[in-house]
Amino acid sequence: MRSSIENKEDDIADITLRPRFFHEFFGQVSLLENLKVFIGAAKKRNEALDHVLVYGPAGLGKTSIAYVIANELGHKLTCISGPTIEKIGDMASILSSLEPGQVLFIDEIHRIPKDVEEFLYGAMEDFRINILISHDKDSENLSIDLPPFTVVGATTKISCLSWPLRQRFGIPLKFDFYKVEELKQIITRSARVLGDKIDSQAAHEIAIRSRGTPRIANRILRRVRDFFIYADKKTITAPLTIDALKRIGIDEFGLDELDVNYLYHLINRFNGGPVGLDTLATTFGEDPGTLEECCEPYLISLGFINRTPRGREITAAGKAYFARYHATMVTD
Repeated sequence: MRSSIENKEDDIADITLRPRFFHEFFGQVSLLENLKVFIGAAKKRNEALDHVLVYGPAGLGKTSIAYVIANELGHKLTCISGPTIEKIGDMASILSSLEPGQVLFIDEIHRIPKDVEEFLYGAMEDFRINILISHDKDSENLSIDLPPFTVVGATTKISCLSWPLRQRFGIPLKFDFYKVEELKQIITRSARVLGDKIDSQAAHEIAIRSRGTPRIANRILRRVRDFFIYADKKTITAPLTIDALKRIGIDEFGLDELDVNYLYHLINRFNGGPVGLDTLATTFGEDPGTLEECCEPYLISLGFINRTPRGREITAAGKAYFARYHATMVTD
């Protein structure tokens, strides 16, 4: 299982490497060009930017784009996570503290409770909230006007977001996996931010193993950088990078131990499927949510598995990959 310690380290490092402005953000080209127009127009009108919904697989830059939006607008950013907002009072406290034009980033917005979501509707549409205040046996409905602000909501599960909430967002932004050349730009910039030099071929070797995902590219770069520092080298080169990647168990497709275990059990324990996700996860002690969010999107993009109404199935391409690279695997 991917450890919480590793995730915490990734979060800290991602803050250091996170782009702050448009010129530092690589990839998602058409999305970025449109966003530049929307932000530029809002600034010319001297109005708050319309609410923005960003969605797509984990690690593609949804949080980073919230920072970019706030910085490009020249306003503060407040970050909250959907699961931490349990009561209407929690949301009311946050909304009532916002300044004019401020950006409120809500990560995992699909996980906010239904009553909190409905409370948010009025704030997003009318910049007003209504709070029921009890006085002994009586109650009073207090209406509070809010300054115009921008909600940036992020989700990896757009289908879990209610239709009424989705309708409150005027700017939907769908994040897709990155191209190799875009990842090379990100890796080169990250190395420079970290104070290191990396040659083009080394950046390419990391990029092709990064699953189309900047977060993974930066994580791999940090591990390769450990070998680079330990060896007292002046530049991260392709030979050093390839050796490091072999030693940390990432193949040329970007698949690691968790992905290989997924394919092994799907093929050998369930004859290629179909099999339910929970059943598959139980066979090798992994969390179904981790498989669904971290493994499956990339395996599907490679054409190695399919999600069907009956469960997960291996494809011909998935079988061919496994037969070529991992046919010697044995059970625990």
